[in-house]
Amino acid sequence: MTDTRLRPDFLTELFSDALDPAYAAAAARRDRQGAAERRLSLVLRVVTLVAVGFLLAVAYRQAVAAEPESERARAGLVDEVRDRRADTDRLQTEADRLREEVARQRDAALAGSEVAQLRNLEAATGLGKVSGDGAVVRVADAPGSVDPVTGKANANLGQVHDRDLQSIVNALWESGAEAVAVNGQRLTATSTIRLAGSAILVDFRPVSSPYEITAIGPDSLARDFENSPTGRRFKRYIGAYGMGFEVKPRSDLTLPAAADPQLRYATPLHPTPTPSATGGR
Repeated sequence: MTDTRLRPDFLTELFSDALDPAYAAAAARRDRQGAAERRLSLVLRVVTLVAVGFLLAVAYRQAVAAEPESERARAGLVDEVRDRRADTDRLQTEADRLREEVARQRDAALAGSEVAQLRNLEAATGLGKVSGDGAVVRVADAPGSVDPVTGKANANLGQVHDRDLQSIVNALWESGAEAVAVNGQRLTATSTIRLAGSAILVDFRPVSSPYEITAIGPDSLARDFENSPTGRRFKRYIGAYGMGFEVKPRSDLTLPAAADPQLRYATPLHPTPTPSATGGR
Protein backbone atom coordinates (compact mmCIF):
# COMPACT_ATOMS: atom_id res chain seq x y z
CA MET A 1 0.00 0.00 0.00
CA THR A 2 1.44 3.35 -1.03
CA ASP A 3 1.66 6.28 1.38
CA THR A 4 0.03 9.24 -0.46
CA ARG A 5 0.93 11.71 2.24
CA LEU A 6 4.54 11.99 0.93
CA ARG A 7 3.42 12.93 -2.60
CA PRO A 8 2.04 16.48 -3.03
CA ASP A 9 -1.07 16.65 -5.07
CA PHE A 10 -1.36 18.68 -8.29
CA LEU A 11 -3.13 21.68 -6.77
CA THR A 12 -0.55 22.06 -4.04
CA GLU A 13 2.26 21.96 -6.58
CA LEU A 14 0.50 24.45 -8.85
CA PHE A 15 0.08 27.08 -6.11
CA SER A 16 3.53 26.57 -4.64
CA ASP A 17 5.34 26.92 -7.98
CA ALA A 18 3.07 28.80 -10.37
CA LEU A 19 5.84 29.83 -12.86
CA ASP A 20 7.01 27.29 -15.33
CA PRO A 21 10.83 26.76 -15.24
CA ALA A 22 11.08 27.75 -18.91
CA TYR A 23 9.40 31.05 -18.23
CA ALA A 24 11.66 31.64 -15.26
CA ALA A 25 14.73 30.96 -17.39
CA ALA A 26 13.49 33.37 -20.08
CA ALA A 27 12.86 36.09 -17.48
CA ALA A 28 16.34 35.59 -16.06
CA ARG A 29 17.83 35.90 -19.55
CA ARG A 30 15.88 39.12 -20.15
CA ASP A 31 17.14 40.52 -16.85
CA ARG A 32 20.72 39.66 -17.75
CA GLN A 33 20.28 41.14 -21.25
CA GLY A 34 18.72 44.33 -19.84
CA ALA A 35 21.56 44.74 -17.37
CA ALA A 36 24.09 44.35 -20.20
CA GLU A 37 22.25 46.92 -22.31
CA ARG A 38 22.16 49.34 -19.38
CA ARG A 39 25.89 48.91 -18.84
CA LEU A 40 26.51 49.48 -22.58
CA SER A 41 24.32 52.61 -22.57
CA LEU A 42 26.19 53.93 -19.54
CA VAL A 43 29.53 53.33 -21.24
CA LEU A 44 28.33 55.07 -24.41
CA ARG A 45 27.14 58.09 -22.42
CA VAL A 46 30.45 58.32 -20.61
CA VAL A 47 32.37 58.09 -23.88
CA THR A 48 30.14 60.75 -25.46
CA LEU A 49 30.59 63.12 -22.52
CA VAL A 50 34.35 62.61 -22.61
CA ALA A 51 34.44 63.31 -26.38
CA VAL A 52 32.29 66.45 -26.02
CA GLY A 53 34.47 67.68 -23.14
CA PHE A 54 37.59 67.07 -25.23
CA LEU A 55 36.14 69.01 -28.20
CA LEU A 56 35.13 71.90 -25.94
CA ALA A 57 38.59 71.99 -24.41
CA VAL A 58 40.21 72.05 -27.86
CA ALA A 59 37.85 74.81 -29.04
CA TYR A 60 38.56 76.85 -25.92
CA ARG A 61 42.30 76.52 -26.37
CA GLN A 62 42.02 77.58 -30.00
CA ALA A 63 39.84 80.57 -29.06
CA VAL A 64 42.28 81.61 -26.35
CA ALA A 65 45.21 81.20 -28.71
CA ALA A 66 43.49 83.27 -31.43
CA GLU A 67 42.34 86.03 -29.06
CA PRO A 68 45.65 87.94 -28.96
CA GLU A 69 45.78 87.92 -32.77
CA SER A 70 42.20 89.23 -33.08
CA GLU A 71 42.90 91.87 -30.44
CA ARG A 72 45.99 92.96 -32.33
CA ALA A 73 43.99 93.15 -35.57
CA ARG A 74 41.26 95.17 -33.87
CA ALA A 75 43.79 97.51 -32.26
CA GLY A 76 45.44 97.97 -35.66
CA LEU A 77 42.12 98.90 -37.27
CA VAL A 78 41.35 101.35 -34.45
CA ASP A 79 44.77 102.99 -34.85
CA GLU A 80 44.28 103.21 -38.61
CA VAL A 81 40.87 104.86 -38.19
CA ARG A 82 42.36 107.36 -35.75
CA ASP A 83 45.22 108.12 -38.12
CA ARG A 84 42.82 108.64 -41.03
CA ARG A 85 40.65 110.90 -38.88
CA ALA A 86 43.68 112.92 -37.82
CA ASP A 87 44.71 113.25 -41.47
CA THR A 88 41.20 114.37 -42.38
CA ASP A 89 41.17 116.98 -39.61
CA ARG A 90 44.59 118.25 -40.68
CA LEU A 91 43.50 118.52 -44.31
CA GLN A 92 40.29 120.26 -43.26
CA THR A 93 42.28 122.79 -41.24
CA GLU A 94 44.53 123.43 -44.23
CA ALA A 95 41.50 123.77 -46.51
CA ASP A 96 39.93 126.31 -44.14
CA ARG A 97 43.15 128.32 -44.08
CA LEU A 98 43.35 128.34 -47.87
CA ARG A 99 39.69 129.29 -48.12
CA GLU A 100 40.23 132.29 -45.85
CA GLU A 101 43.21 133.32 -47.94
CA VAL A 102 41.14 133.06 -51.12
CA ALA A 103 38.37 135.09 -49.46
CA ARG A 104 40.84 137.85 -48.55
CA GLN A 105 42.20 137.98 -52.08
CA ARG A 106 38.67 138.00 -53.49
CA ASP A 107 37.47 140.76 -51.17
CA ALA A 108 40.47 142.87 -52.16
CA ALA A 109 39.61 142.47 -55.85
CA LEU A 110 35.86 143.13 -55.59
CA ALA A 111 33.93 146.27 -54.79
CA GLY A 112 32.35 146.77 -51.37
CA SER A 113 28.74 146.09 -52.41
CA GLU A 114 29.73 142.94 -54.28
CA VAL A 115 31.67 141.66 -51.26
CA ALA A 116 28.67 142.19 -48.96
CA GLN A 117 26.33 140.44 -51.36
CA LEU A 118 28.73 137.50 -51.73
CA ARG A 119 29.16 137.17 -47.96
CA ASN A 120 25.38 137.10 -47.50
CA LEU A 121 25.08 134.36 -50.08
CA GLU A 122 27.84 132.34 -48.39
CA ALA A 123 26.17 132.69 -45.01
CA ALA A 124 22.83 131.59 -46.42
CA THR A 125 24.26 128.54 -48.19
CA GLY A 126 26.52 127.51 -45.30
CA LEU A 127 29.76 128.14 -47.18
CA GLY A 128 30.81 131.03 -44.94
CA LYS A 129 31.55 131.30 -41.23
CA VAL A 130 28.78 133.07 -39.32
CA SER A 131 28.40 134.51 -35.81
CA GLY A 132 25.41 135.61 -33.77
CA ASP A 133 22.96 134.71 -31.04
CA GLY A 134 20.90 131.56 -30.99
CA ALA A 135 20.42 128.31 -29.09
CA VAL A 136 22.30 125.13 -28.24
CA VAL A 137 20.45 121.81 -28.02
CA ARG A 138 22.30 119.02 -26.23
CA VAL A 139 21.06 115.44 -26.53
CA ALA A 140 22.86 112.35 -25.18
CA ASP A 141 22.38 108.59 -25.02
CA ALA A 142 20.80 107.14 -21.90
CA PRO A 143 23.19 105.16 -19.64
CA GLY A 144 23.42 101.54 -20.70
CA SER A 145 22.53 98.62 -18.45
CA VAL A 146 23.80 95.03 -18.16
CA ASP A 147 21.69 91.93 -17.50
CA PRO A 148 22.86 90.61 -14.09
CA VAL A 149 22.11 87.01 -15.12
CA THR A 150 23.65 86.79 -18.60
CA GLY A 151 26.13 89.65 -18.28
CA LYS A 152 25.08 90.96 -21.71
CA ALA A 153 24.15 94.57 -22.42
CA ASN A 154 20.44 95.21 -22.56
CA ALA A 155 18.86 97.02 -25.49
CA ASN A 156 19.27 100.75 -24.87
CA LEU A 157 15.92 102.32 -25.71
CA GLY A 158 17.34 105.74 -24.87
CA GLN A 159 20.03 105.68 -27.55
CA VAL A 160 20.05 108.64 -29.92
CA HIS A 161 19.54 107.70 -33.57
CA ASP A 162 20.07 109.59 -36.79
CA ARG A 163 16.34 110.25 -37.13
CA ASP A 164 16.41 111.98 -33.72
CA LEU A 165 19.07 114.41 -34.90
CA GLN A 166 17.14 114.94 -38.12
CA SER A 167 14.00 115.79 -36.13
CA ILE A 168 15.87 118.28 -33.93
CA VAL A 169 17.54 119.99 -36.90
CA ASN A 170 14.26 120.25 -38.85
CA ALA A 171 12.49 121.67 -35.78
CA LEU A 172 15.22 124.30 -35.40
CA TRP A 173 14.82 125.31 -39.04
CA GLU A 174 11.07 125.58 -38.50
CA SER A 175 11.65 127.70 -35.38
CA GLY A 176 13.56 130.29 -37.40
CA ALA A 177 17.18 129.10 -37.35
CA GLU A 178 19.37 130.67 -40.01
CA ALA A 179 22.44 128.42 -39.58
CA VAL A 180 22.81 125.01 -37.88
CA ALA A 181 25.78 122.80 -37.01
CA VAL A 182 25.93 119.34 -35.42
CA ASN A 183 29.03 118.72 -33.28
CA GLY A 184 30.80 121.44 -35.25
CA GLN A 185 29.69 120.12 -38.67
CA ARG A 186 27.90 122.93 -40.54
CA LEU A 187 24.76 121.90 -42.39
CA THR A 188 23.86 123.00 -45.91
CA ALA A 189 21.04 122.27 -48.33
CA THR A 190 22.84 119.10 -49.45
CA SER A 191 23.88 117.83 -45.99
CA THR A 192 22.97 114.33 -44.82
CA ILE A 193 22.50 112.86 -41.35
CA ARG A 194 22.42 109.12 -41.61
CA LEU A 195 23.34 105.91 -39.82
CA ALA A 196 26.27 103.75 -40.93
CA GLY A 197 26.43 100.61 -38.82
CA SER A 198 26.34 101.86 -35.25
CA ALA A 199 27.79 105.31 -36.04
CA ILE A 200 25.96 108.49 -37.02
CA LEU A 201 27.50 110.39 -39.93
CA VAL A 202 26.98 114.08 -40.65
CA ASP A 203 28.18 114.74 -44.18
CA PHE A 204 30.24 111.51 -43.94
CA ARG A 205 31.94 112.69 -40.73
CA PRO A 206 31.26 110.51 -37.66
CA VAL A 207 29.76 112.20 -34.59
CA SER A 208 29.23 110.66 -31.16
CA SER A 209 27.21 111.25 -28.01
CA PRO A 210 26.71 113.77 -26.50
CA TYR A 211 25.41 115.54 -29.58
CA GLU A 212 25.43 119.34 -29.57
CA ILE A 213 23.25 121.05 -32.16
CA THR A 214 24.15 124.73 -32.42
CA ALA A 215 21.83 127.14 -34.21
CA ILE A 216 21.92 130.86 -34.92
CA GLY A 217 18.58 132.62 -35.17
CA PRO A 218 16.16 134.98 -33.47
CA ASP A 219 16.19 135.66 -29.73
CA SER A 220 13.14 133.41 -29.26
CA LEU A 221 14.77 130.43 -30.99
CA ALA A 222 15.36 128.39 -27.80
CA ARG A 223 11.85 129.05 -26.45
CA ASP A 224 10.16 128.35 -29.78
CA PHE A 225 12.04 125.07 -30.16
CA GLU A 226 11.20 123.92 -26.62
CA ASN A 227 7.51 124.59 -27.28
CA SER A 228 7.56 122.77 -30.61
CA PRO A 229 6.20 119.19 -30.88
CA THR A 230 9.77 117.91 -31.23
CA GLY A 231 10.95 119.74 -28.12
CA ARG A 232 8.02 118.44 -26.04
CA ARG A 233 8.58 114.90 -27.34
CA PHE A 234 12.24 114.88 -26.31
CA LYS A 235 11.31 116.19 -22.87
CA ARG A 236 9.14 113.10 -22.45
CA TYR A 237 12.10 110.94 -23.46
CA ILE A 238 13.99 112.14 -20.37
CA GLY A 239 11.59 110.43 -17.99
CA ALA A 240 10.64 107.52 -20.25
CA TYR A 241 14.09 106.38 -21.39
CA GLY A 242 16.65 108.38 -19.40
CA MET A 243 17.87 110.21 -22.49
CA GLY A 244 19.80 113.42 -21.88
CA PHE A 245 18.17 116.54 -23.33
CA GLU A 246 18.82 120.23 -22.69
CA VAL A 247 18.06 123.47 -24.52
CA LYS A 248 19.78 126.76 -23.68
CA PRO A 249 19.82 130.18 -25.33
CA ARG A 250 23.34 131.34 -26.17
CA SER A 251 24.91 134.53 -27.40
CA ASP A 252 28.02 135.16 -29.48
CA LEU A 253 27.91 131.81 -31.23
CA THR A 254 30.25 131.09 -34.13
CA LEU A 255 29.51 128.39 -36.67
CA PRO A 256 32.24 127.24 -39.06
CA ALA A 257 31.82 127.12 -42.80
CA ALA A 258 30.83 123.87 -44.40
CA ALA A 259 33.12 122.04 -46.79
CA ASP A 260 32.92 123.01 -50.42
CA PRO A 261 30.19 120.96 -52.10
CA GLN A 262 31.03 118.58 -54.88
CA LEU A 263 28.97 120.02 -57.70
CA ARG A 264 27.82 117.78 -60.55
CA TYR A 265 26.49 118.88 -63.90
CA ALA A 266 24.19 116.93 -66.16
CA THR A 267 24.71 116.88 -69.91
CA PRO A 268 22.57 115.14 -72.55
CA LEU A 269 24.05 111.93 -73.91
CA HIS A 270 22.90 112.56 -77.48
CA PRO A 271 22.17 116.22 -78.16
CA THR A 272 19.41 116.66 -80.69
CA PRO A 273 19.27 119.70 -82.99
CA THR A 274 16.66 122.30 -82.19
CA PRO A 275 13.90 122.14 -84.77
CA SER A 276 13.64 125.24 -86.91
CA ALA A 277 10.58 126.66 -88.53
CA THR A 278 10.28 126.13 -92.24
CA GLY A 279 8.45 128.45 -94.60
CA GLY A 280 6.10 127.42 -97.36
CA ARG A 281 4.67 128.94 -100.41
